[in-house]
Amino acid sequence: MAVATVDEAEFAALKAEIAAWVAGPGEEWANRIEETGDVPPELFAELKDRGWLSLAAPAELGGRGIPFSRYLELLELISKSHGSIRMLVHVINGTWRAMAPYATPELLDEVVKPSVAGDKLVAFTLTEPDNGTGADITTSVRREGDDYVMNGVKHLITFGVKADYLLIAARLEGSTGNDGTVAFAMPNRLPGAEVIDDSDTMGVRGTDHAILKFAEVRVPAKYRLGEEGQGLEVALGGFLLPSRVSVAMSAVGLAERAQELAIEFSKERVTFGKPLAQRQVIQFYIAENFGRIAAAKSLIIQAARTYEQGAPEASALSSAAKMIAVEMLATVTDNALQVFGGRGYWKKNAIERVYRDARAQRFEEGTNEIQKLVVARAAITGEANTEGILNW
Repeated sequence: MAVATVDEAEFAALKAEIAAWVAGPGEEWANRIEETGDVPPELFAELKDRGWLSLAAPAELGGRGIPFSRYLELLELISKSHGSIRMLVHVINGTWRAMAPYATPELLDEVVKPSVAGDKLVAFTLTEPDNGTGADITTSVRREGDDYVMNGVKHLITFGVKADYLLIAARLEGSTGNDGTVAFAMPNRLPGAEVIDDSDTMGVRGTDHAILKFAEVRVPAKYRLGEEGQGLEVALGGFLLPSRVSVAMSAVGLAERAQELAIEFSKERVTFGKPLAQRQVIQFYIAENFGRIAAAKSLIIQAARTYEQGAPEASALSSAAKMIAVEMLATVTDNALQVFGGRGYWKKNAIERVYRDARAQRFEEGTNEIQKLVVARAAITGEANTEGILNW
């Protein structure tokens, strides 16, 4: 599979633009989001106008066609900002991957292209209160003429309150396993659907989350993505696999922000006549953070490249990258907070927000327990091994 290239001068200018925005206006927006608990429409409009919601999609869908592995360089920078800003850029630059290969021309025009343009918001809708790994979903549909009738509950759905459409996976009534799953790109709030705002979270403040209840909701069949039986192929391969790599890189970006804050504070804070940066214990924290970030980033880049090439190790590496990156992020942010001592516990310091936002990535796009199952299965069956990965 050929991987597209970028104009390096233009790409460097784009990276500089994002970095400057994150350090300046981005911090102002972050403070406003923390104060209000909401992402204002003006911020969404600014991200759209800057073209940051359509970085990765191909030109035929209205995007800028930046290759996945290079797009991650941009997401890394954006992830140094507020968690809700990163979430918008990450999700909108990803949902088209699941929808486009399976969408009819009509769905491309109604849902996919407007999503890439930032005119419509699509929420990825998989997790259920008692199910979340994919094949165990119980939200069901049955075919009645030109409609499917949906029943069930989804929860922890990011953007589920404000979304215009839902990228949702369900299963045919009476089916089990993967073969009975069906995916839709359906309008939110169809008659019979209840949307419950469940947005009061520890971190990533401002991003709305919903509980969605469906009771005999009629979904026109024209909103189906692909064929019956392809539901998990759409949800897992089309969205979750690359999204896990994206979450991993966002963990790198946030860890780098925590490291920057810790280094800056260690140079300013003086105890017993000497800056913290000159104390060995603080230097050890900073050195450990540096090594962990660099190691995780290397694995993520490898995962991105195998995904671009369609290599057999892509799924295992996607989960491995996410698994390693979020564990790294937990350690790095904890070390960074420790450098601040008690001061880091107060909300007036950015490290406090970074610490809270970091915790969400431990379960975003699947917990590490799920990632370990994916990696273990691939390793045991021989679908992925370290020799093949290193020689790729």
